[in-house]
Amino acid sequence: MSGLLAPNDCTGIEAALDNPATPEQLTPIYTKSASRGRSAWWIIVLRVLELGLSGTRLRAMHMNTATENRQVLIDSLPQGKLSVDNYRFATGPIPEAGDGEVLVKTSAFAITAGTRAGLQGSASYAGAPQAGIVMNSTGVGEVVSSNSSAFQPGDQVLGPTGWQTYSVHGAKQLSKIHPDVDPVRYLGALGVNGLTAYFGLLRIGQPQPGDTVMVSAAAGSVGHLVGQIAKIKDARVVGVCGGDDKCRVLTEDLGFDAAVNYRDGNFRQSLKEATPDGVDVYFDNTGGHILGSALFRMNVGGRIACCGVVSQYDTDSPEPGPRGIPGLLVNKRITMRGFLVFDFASEYQTARDEMGQWLDSGRLKSLTDEVSGLEAAPGAFVDLLAGGNTGTRIVRLG
Repeated sequence: MSGLLAPNDCTGIEAALDNPATPEQLTPIYTKSASRGRSAWWIIVLRVLELGLSGTRLRAMHMNTATENRQVLIDSLPQGKLSVDNYRFATGPIPEAGDGEVLVKTSAFAITAGTRAGLQGSASYAGAPQAGIVMNSTGVGEVVSSNSSAFQPGDQVLGPTGWQTYSVHGAKQLSKIHPDVDPVRYLGALGVNGLTAYFGLLRIGQPQPGDTVMVSAAAGSVGHLVGQIAKIKDARVVGVCGGDDKCRVLTEDLGFDAAVNYRDGNFRQSLKEATPDGVDVYFDNTGGHILGSALFRMNVGGRIACCGVVSQYDTDSPEPGPRGIPGLLVNKRITMRGFLVFDFASEYQTARDEMGQWLDSGRLKSLTDEVSGLEAAPGAFVDLLAGGNTGTRIVRLG
């Protein structure tokens, strides 16, 4: 180890601590640092060595040297389409963990269309929308300090971090991530998106080998996983998405049998040609005219899994319900059922175990669409609602 390390660059020290180091190995660095007024920092490092702490524990101590929590707040509830002006940035003190609580430093969080429903007030499970609070999201991060025996500093966790750099949680709100697993997987296939795809398709849609499965918003965070799981279950899969480039991703990269661009002027005819034998299972992420088109392609005894209504979230004047309800449901004996992923909470680990095997074997691909920095989050959300993402949109924090 040689050269001068700044207080905010503890990589070399962490490596020494993990290998392990001795105080003598750090003497040259300490001498140089002290000459520049940094002696306090390296005294801490030497004390860490005395205590025999690992590089992971040092990282937790280093994070505690930060002085503020950066946040994105909901400044106003949107009227019409969401705008970046509906958000504002704020800083405040880093919160402290109380009894049984855990302080987490966020490393990344997901942006999902469903959180727009919360701002609209159409997601009753999310409570009434309100301004002046941190924008909500699921994120992954590292435990900085813990007053719970279930977590230790340095643990990687999944939890409701929101759009902010630090957050405090009750232990039951967090899930520990195995050190051998990339935490970002828990924002995609092993997180809420993947669990929604898994249970919505397999429990609600119940595809059988040879069935035709149609999925809308098929290039989105949930849809691209739904289609692949349907293929794993030996179904024929047709995706609907908003662009020819996305269609190519579905068929060339993810193995969908067909993909249809709903923005094409010939959408209904193209959908008919892509589903010559009708549709047995429709996984609905959009509502609106795509749901209406799917209803007329459904076979007798078909199943519709109602997951989301993304076409109706970013507006003050949603479309009326599609034609054919309840008439088509009755005549074709179609089952149309809504669900929330929380209905299956007791089975999350079983689903994660199976999807983890699919990921490791290459049978399932989890696409991510990443932006960097807290400042990018509002614009990334607006862009997502306009169909700008492919896969799960993730914001990584430095």
